[in-house]
Amino acid sequence: MGEFQQQLFTLVGGIVCLVFLVKCIQFLKYFFPRIWSAQTQAFLQSMGEWAVITGASDGIGKAYSFELAKYGFNIVLISRTLEKLQKVASEIEQTTGRKVKIIQADFTQRDIYHKIEQSLQGLEIGILVNNVGMLPTPIPCRFLNAPDNDEDVINCNNISLIKMTQIILKQMVPRQKGFILNISSAFGTFPCPMYTIYSASKAFIYTFSKALQVEYKEKGIIIQVMTPYGVSTQMTMYSKPSFINKKAEEFARESLDYVTFGDETFGCLAHEILARFVWCIPLWVFYSVQVQESFLSVMSSYLKKSGGGGNT
Repeated sequence: MGEFQQQLFTLVGGIVCLVFLVKCIQFLKYFFPRIWSAQTQAFLQSMGEWAVITGASDGIGKAYSFELAKYGFNIVLISRTLEKLQKVASEIEQTTGRKVKIIQADFTQRDIYHKIEQSLQGLEIGILVNNVGMLPTPIPCRFLNAPDNDEDVINCNNISLIKMTQIILKQMVPRQKGFILNISSAFGTFPCPMYTIYSASKAFIYTFSKALQVEYKEKGIIIQVMTPYGVSTQMTMYSKPSFINKKAEEFARESLDYVTFGDETFGCLAHEILARFVWCIPLWVFYSVQVQESFLSVMSSYLKKSGGGGNT
């Protein structure tokens, strides 16, 4: 019996070491994405002629619009502010020479999707970036202290994702190719107190995307969810860029190297490293009263000094 237990423990230990080694090798791809996936640009260009980006007038959406135009795509910009859309469209056309189409739409409303679908008729859409999103409040707070805008948040963060995916996916399936990138958040990978509604809405994007990839992978469609940590945008009050808090342009450029890396990424090397560090911290540490009170105090003070937030 003792010999059997020793063999069993040896086998289990060997399996654990092998799994760890495989994960380490897989993680190396984030350090050398151009080597691991050298044909990213050609791969994306094979998807179709047009890329559609929601929340495209600012921040991450604007950054993806420019990057995909540089990759050779014609761009459809969808956002709520016409003046910003026109400015971004002009900049893309002048700097890249690509065609740009704009669609003005407020994603907090539900009566916009027939107009969007009609405007997209006849376009060979290879990429959809579901980027639009909003915070219920820029200042973290407990659920009962949050503003009563939950319907706007759900419409903007979740209904937009469902409806835009329905519109675009049914164009991709007959062609057996396409790439859908859904922007979630690291806050959607675990329950995040003080951002309860936002965290839950981003968790929906996370699970929706991963389930949808299982359904449509065999159809040749790639559906990837991205769960970034800090990116300097209007939503984060243009917080100072750093190794962790990336500029939107840097983040979009780096994340496009990861499109063949599976159904989930954090978008950049810094966030991949940070995520693995966070996973080592037990949730009870984050959920302790002392940590929550400290987080609430520090974030409230910082964000009040920075100004207001908004949707993208």
